[in-house]
Amino acid sequence: MPEINHEITLDAALGEEAVLATYRRMFAALAKDSGAVVDDPELVDIAETLFTAFAEAGEEWLTHEQMRRACHRYPAEMFENRLRVLKGLGAIREVFPKPNQLRYRASFTSVVGLMFVRRMMADGGQSEMHRLLALEDLNVADPRTTMEEARESAQNLARAFRLWALELITLATGTIEELREQAPKLWGTEEIAQRAEGLHATILSRWPELDRTCGELRAAIYAYSDASRRAAGRLADSAGTTRNLTLLPAETWRTFAQTASKERLAAVLEGVVFDAPAPWHDPAAIVRAVDESPRPAPVQPTPPRSDLPDPGPVGTYDGPSAAPLERLAEFAENALADRDAVAVDELLREQGAWLSARRVLADLTAIDLHPQLPYRLRWRDEVDARPDEEPTWITHGVLERIPR
Repeated sequence: MPEINHEITLDAALGEEAVLATYRRMFAALAKDSGAVVDDPELVDIAETLFTAFAEAGEEWLTHEQMRRACHRYPAEMFENRLRVLKGLGAIREVFPKPNQLRYRASFTSVVGLMFVRRMMADGGQSEMHRLLALEDLNVADPRTTMEEARESAQNLARAFRLWALELITLATGTIEELREQAPKLWGTEEIAQRAEGLHATILSRWPELDRTCGELRAAIYAYSDASRRAAGRLADSAGTTRNLTLLPAETWRTFAQTASKERLAAVLEGVVFDAPAPWHDPAAIVRAVDESPRPAPVQPTPPRSDLPDPGPVGTYDGPSAAPLERLAEFAENALADRDAVAVDELLREQGAWLSARRVLADLTAIDLHPQLPYRLRWRDEVDARPDEEPTWITHGVLERIPR
């Protein structure tokens, strides 16, 4: 399979690097070495494509060939290497732990992990911090929660807020480009701080003995609030000179467009080049031109038919007067010959030529579709190519007698 050629641009490269940086940061504590984290965004896309295919397959699960078909747009070597890693880490496992297992299932934990990563990439962790604080609020209000559990919760939150404050301080004193890139980390900081202060008050009211631990949590919250205000102030100061429309909420720009004068509106678009307006056309003329445009009739090719004679297999068809069910039952009994099962490819080889073998295959299919007949066809997924034989393609199946 040919390799995929992507148009490489600076924006695309920066976007891919941001994705990889998020994955590295999230899994750094679990990685054995630097090579344990992916270094190609397509490797992540392969995993998501596979999980989507497993979700659509349902209880049928997927075979190796079906997984490859779902990831057909990726090079075969890249797919096989990624599948080996996912199997080794338990993200994809056999449906049942037994030898010669052909079907696989995906791990729920891995899918949830990818969803968590995507949320982290979207807002830098704000939504996860809101969820964490809401859960901790419920925990500390639960009568079954012990003082040690509350102490551990407060210490974990204090550590998280201090690290977050240090990162915001670095952004506030670093380059403005990096601050713009990490702007989502400044969204909703006031609400997060208020919720954290409410959690601190709950812990302190229930366990006054944790006053020192709560003091550390309160100091971390204040440090986070101060750092976020400093970073947001610097970001707002730079927005007016750069005219970056993504740095302010949409409501602000809508209000500005409705209330500003023509001169101020023109200043925003200063230096922007627009294409010349297209000629004006009467709508009625456009409708008339569309109605009068010729529409070629679609070509409907005739289905391919063989022009070779097909007398049918000898000894298996008694003529048009034979009852269909009786003829099919007689054919099945002749094929089984007092056996409980017979391979379909064996019956096809007995005909010698494909013209007769295809009639046998049609009869076998009809037998399987009739619920009144005590026979059934069971197929496997493998397909064998035999260029020197007829038929050339063999799909393994078995005609079985259904016990009554």
